[in-house]
Amino acid sequence: MTINQLRQLQTRRQFFGRAASGIGIAALASLLDRDAVRADEPTPRAGILRALHHAPKAKRVIYLFMSGGPSHIDLYDYKPALRRHHGQELPASIRMGQRVTGMTAGQARFPCVAPMFRFHQHGLCGLWLSELLPNIGTIADDIAVVKSLHTEAINHDPAITYIQTGHQQPGRPSLGSWLSYGIGTENANLPAFVVMTSQGSGNRTDQPLFSRLWGAGFIPSEHQGVRFRSGADPVLYLSNPPGIDATTRRTMLDGTRELNELAAQSFGDPEINTRIAQYEMAFRMQTSVPELTDISSEPRHIRDMYGVERGYDDGGFARNCLLARRMIERGVRFVQLFHRGWDQHGGLPSQIRGQARDVDQPSAALVKDLKARGLLDDTLVIWGGEFGRTVYSQGALTATDHGRDHHGRCFSAWMAGGGIKPGISYGQTDDYCYNIAENPVHIHDFNATILHCLGLEHTRLTYRFQGRDYRLTDVHGGVVEGLLG
Repeated sequence: MTINQLRQLQTRRQFFGRAASGIGIAALASLLDRDAVRADEPTPRAGILRALHHAPKAKRVIYLFMSGGPSHIDLYDYKPALRRHHGQELPASIRMGQRVTGMTAGQARFPCVAPMFRFHQHGLCGLWLSELLPNIGTIADDIAVVKSLHTEAINHDPAITYIQTGHQQPGRPSLGSWLSYGIGTENANLPAFVVMTSQGSGNRTDQPLFSRLWGAGFIPSEHQGVRFRSGADPVLYLSNPPGIDATTRRTMLDGTRELNELAAQSFGDPEINTRIAQYEMAFRMQTSVPELTDISSEPRHIRDMYGVERGYDDGGFARNCLLARRMIERGVRFVQLFHRGWDQHGGLPSQIRGQARDVDQPSAALVKDLKARGLLDDTLVIWGGEFGRTVYSQGALTATDHGRDHHGRCFSAWMAGGGIKPGISYGQTDDYCYNIAENPVHIHDFNATILHCLGLEHTRLTYRFQGRDYRLTDVHGGVVEGLLG
């Protein structure tokens, strides 16, 4: 073979491919401890940060996400003066030309609707809560209710994408993925980021939940959330198929790993090493997940406290709350529960009763259980949705029925533990629960505060992609100091 023929064997494409491979392997050697992905020597995966930006108050997060937009007016934001305005047209000075969704844009009138539920004060802090939330009332002195959250999004998909990823358009990493990327996990046998969903008693035709809401976007896919399901097989494709035992599975994984390692050396694609790590994690989860999800070992009084076997919670929110506690005990960094059914465009009085009944007891039980076990101080618990609801009625207003449209100008959420000041109400809205009157908190500020509790400066947790540095809060956001204990 001549020298010219040898030169021709290495094309320009091959040269750059091999060069990239060398660079990729060198970078991966510094970021990926190969022993951490071997099933025989499991080691908790560290995050990209060698040290946290400051001392953390929280080590982990449980995020109770009420998908659909719970009505702050009927649950948390008590406005006695609203009774005087019931049935009256929303003043133009309050609406200020705000755009509305296509679902109410054609209405001739926008009559104000006062809550059809009583409010009571709870705890030493005197927190006002709807009668629909008696159990959350028992933890009033442990939570901080934020009444001045706001967002620009007015429809579900961009709104929920926005609060989860910091951008209204899909494609960016979710909050849990950012935490997995930044600070890793404390348990090599379970994912850093777990997601569970449940169907509520409210709107049974609620908007869908797409897996990209817990996706990793453009950061390595090992940081995406792993969805746990109810039933005998909590994680899809985790169990061995018929005829395959653990020894055979181990042999298959070893062979697959060797092939993937050869591919990584040839192409230098970091996702190949991610695939190796995920296969090994799945193998270890075959042992850890069944033990984790078997709640029969929990004492009866604990299951009763959460209301696991109440009978009417067909979505399993209570069970998911108990599982969330078991997960964080085992080192899972971020657990997110999505509870659907909060989109009450009509039939709100009856639907919101069912929704509140689904989540009131389990949410309160989770905080109490964490506190009793000494875990609340370093576990951040969050309860909230993607936006609130309008003070005006969607559709006809009757003595017993009405609906509410989407409202992003103000809505409520609460936080507990993990560095949050307990027993406070932060921010104020006007007498119509329509505009913020004091201490606005944008969802970027909210996310920046969450990261701060975990020892992360939101401006410094970044990932370079397509020539620019990205972060959860984009180029916005600031820590809400008034929420910190």
